[in-house]
Order: sequence, then C-alpha cells, then structure tokens
Amino acid sequence: MVQFKEYTREEVAKHNTEGDLWVIIDAKVFDLTKFVRLHPGGQGVLVDSDVAGQDATDVFFGLHRHEVLLKPQYARLQIGTIKGEEEQIKAPRPGQLSRMPYGEAPWLTPGFHSPYYKESHRKMQKAIREFFDRMVYDDAQARELDGKRVSQQILDEMTKMEMHAMRLGPGPHLKGRTLIGGSLNPKRCFDYFHELIITQELVRTGARGYGDGLQAGMVIGLPPVLNFGSEELKARIVPDILAGKKFISLAISEPFAGSDVGGLRTTAEPSEDKKYWIVNGTKKWITNGHFSDYFTVGCRTDGGFTVLLIERTEGVETKLIKTAYSTTAGTAYVTFDNVKVPVGNTLGEVDGGLLVMLSNFNHERWRMVAEECMKWASQRKVFGKPLLEQAVIRSKLAGMISRTEALQTWLEQITYQMCHMSYKQMSSSLAGPISFLKMTCTQSAQQTARDAVQIFGGRAITQTGMGRLIEHYHRTIAFDALLGGAEDVLGDLGVRQAIRKIPENVRL
Repeated sequence: MVQFKEYTREEVAKHNTEGDLWVIIDAKVFDLTKFVRLHPGGQGVLVDSDVAGQDATDVFFGLHRHEVLLKPQYARLQIGTIKGEEEQIKAPRPGQLSRMPYGEAPWLTPGFHSPYYKESHRKMQKAIREFFDRMVYDDAQARELDGKRVSQQILDEMTKMEMHAMRLGPGPHLKGRTLIGGSLNPKRCFDYFHELIITQELVRTGARGYGDGLQAGMVIGLPPVLNFGSEELKARIVPDILAGKKFISLAISEPFAGSDVGGLRTTAEPSEDKKYWIVNGTKKWITNGHFSDYFTVGCRTDGGFTVLLIERTEGVETKLIKTAYSTTAGTAYVTFDNVKVPVGNTLGEVDGGLLVMLSNFNHERWRMVAEECMKWASQRKVFGKPLLEQAVIRSKLAGMISRTEALQTWLEQITYQMCHMSYKQMSSSLAGPISFLKMTCTQSAQQTARDAVQIFGGRAITQTGMGRLIEHYHRTIAFDALLGGAEDVLGDLGVRQAIRKIPENVRL
C-alpha cells in the first residue's frame, strides 16, 4: 500500500497557478500541474475557477463519477493526503451491498425479513455479486463498447461455478453438478429464487447488450431441448452448451411473425427417404444468433407447427443486425436454405410444436435506476441547493421507488408459485400472471427511464460520464417491451386466460 505524504490545507493553497496546481478531493491531494492541458473539460475549468489550491470535492462529484478517481491514469496523480483528515467517500468493495435507501431488494436490506429467502440464497447472492463485480463488470463495459462476443475467460469462469446450468432453474440438468464450489446442493436447496438472484445480479453490470450476449439464447433456447429432446440428442449437445463452449439460440421470430407464433412461414418438409427434414426460411431478431452453434427453430409442417434443433451446417447463414444496443448480443438474421436436419433432432411431437414453445415462454418472460437517481439528486446542486430539495424531483423518486418495490414483491410472489408447481401446472396457471407482470415491469421501466432523464438533464444523453448508465438504460429499455412478447400481446394473453376460467354459473 502506498504511503502518501501529509499536507495541511494551507500548504495546498499555495499551489494555485497553471504552472503549479494542486487540488483536494475527499481529503486526498492531487497534483494536476501536468494534467491541466489534458483535462477533457478544458484547462479553464481548473485554472480560472475557484478549485486551484482548494477543496474541489463538491465540484468534482458534480461532474464525475467516483470510479474516475480509481482509474490508474488519474489515481497516480495523487501525491498526498490532508493531515488529520480521512476520506469520507469509500469506494465500494466487490460484493458489497448498496448503502443507499431502496438500493437493494427488501430481503437484502438490514432489518427487513422475507419468507422466501433462506441462508442458501444469501450465501449465493454474496458469491454471485462478488463474482460479477470482480470478474464480469470490466469485461461487460469493454464488450458493450466494442461489440465483440463475451470473453471466453468469463464463460469458463462461470462454468467453474456451474452458473450456466443454474440459469436454467432447478431440474434434472443440475444432477451431479457442484454448484458454486460445493456451497449449494442442487438436489436439496436449489429453487427458482436462486436463479432469480443470478438474473438480478447480472443486470447490475449496466450493459444491456452484454447481458443478452452472456448466454441469453441458451436460457430460452435450451429448455425445449432438455424437456422434449431425445436422450441421444441431449447427451450430444447439452454438455458443451452448459460448459460455455457452444452457443444455442431460440429462433422463432420472423420478418412476418413475431409474437404470433402461429403465423410463421419457415417450412420443414420430409425428405424422400423420411430420414431428414428439409428446412427453408428466414428468422429475424435472434439473440445470440450470429455466433450460435445450434438453433431451436419453429417450423411450419403439413399438420401444423414443429420445433427442430438445427445445427450450424451447410445452408445455415447468419447476418448481424445492428440494434440500439451493443452487437455483443449477437442479434441476427438467420436463413435456412434447403438445410438437412435429422429427424432425430425433432423436439416433441411432429405438429405439436406449439406446446413445446409455449411451455417455455413462461420461463422466458420471468425476468426483468432508482439508485443512480438517488445518488445524483443528493450530490447535484442547483442554485446552491441539492436537487433533493426540489419537490418535483422527490415526486419522481417516489414514483421510481414505489414501482420498483411493488414489482419486486409481485415477482417474488410468482417465483414462489413456480417453486411449488410442476412444469405442467406452471404452463396452465402462470401464463396469465407472468404476462401481466412482464407487461407491467416494462411499462414501469420506461416511465422510470423517462423520469431519470429529467433528473439527470443533459448528462442523461451522453454515453460517458455521470449519466452514462441513465443514457444506456433509456436507450435500451424499449427492447424489454418487445422481447418475450410485446406488451399489448401479453396483456391480451393474460385477459384471455382469465376469461377461459370464468365459471358459467356466475352472474352479477
């Protein structure tokens, strides 16, 4: 650990010119003399203002995120500390819980209790957060910018913890696996709340495209194989996918059909010898499709709709689609041109594909900035006062907090039902509730994104600096309103399911 020289504030005050400029930030002394001309905001911000030789803590945190001080190129500008004073703004430790009010789910908030989470959930949450903070966060930021696929090292480290397998929830696929170094027993204590923890911790990376690139295709594309594929097929492809060595995508949406799975035009016709399906068609907006090795594909067959597992082979081509979020998600067009698919790759019954796909959509739709806004509103000063002193800002924060808390409670209630229902029961009973939850989550998230932009102002439209997470959130939140089914379609699905259950003998 570096031992810095101690200075008094009076000593620092003497260094207040362009050729000799020091500042104090949170009891630390920085020599900015050589940095003045390199300052991104111009040298006038440092030289012609009142910060030269003075305490610039409030000014700094009004313009920069705390992480700037931790970057090596800026950290090395520190030359000392203020005698008798200690830094007050501590850098978060990997795995640390947020200290901001409502910055965590209630079950992680000191003094709060929950009937859903046990000690195994708490131990897992701590391990998963520390893993994402230490191993994943930096890779997420880099890949979100350069658009390259998730680093293989990250996938390999996740494999060691069996995180790919855990993201698929409880089930036979976990049998014999050592979860998080042996701290979890898959047979006795792994449930959907453990899976929920992984999803919610992943979101904290603040990199939307990366989050989808990190095996999102597997989460929705592999369950049909696990539930409806032959034992031979599963033995051949599942191990490499759960080891992060191969990728799989769900290929349902087409240029002509999105939420309407019954309107698909991709066809599968039997070959003359009946040993193969011949597949032709185009899929669009396929998450992870550009780098996938396997595709779970919905096809039109003579008697209806059939699902096939198609391997990347002759006749399969993918083309990257540039979207509002990063190409690290691998969103793609996928075309099938006379692709030969062994009949053994059929998932479920021929013409029974609708059941195969809809049985998985419940699980796909069960997924989902207030903390950033709370921090900013407390440190940003306007007319000499923090933003928090403005009633309109407090009103927006109240809306964000109330929506987030309510939806977390609803999510946990449905997750509890999942833990106590069979897969068949979930398909028949939870499609409606999950549709309503997903619709409400994405509608509320878009409202929160709009309010966050108003709170951050101009900084909310810049992809770097103080508002970068808000800009990213506002730019990419619309994706969630579409993925897994558009909001209006889901709302209608929920109502139609409820209508079917209305007793015939009930009247006003």
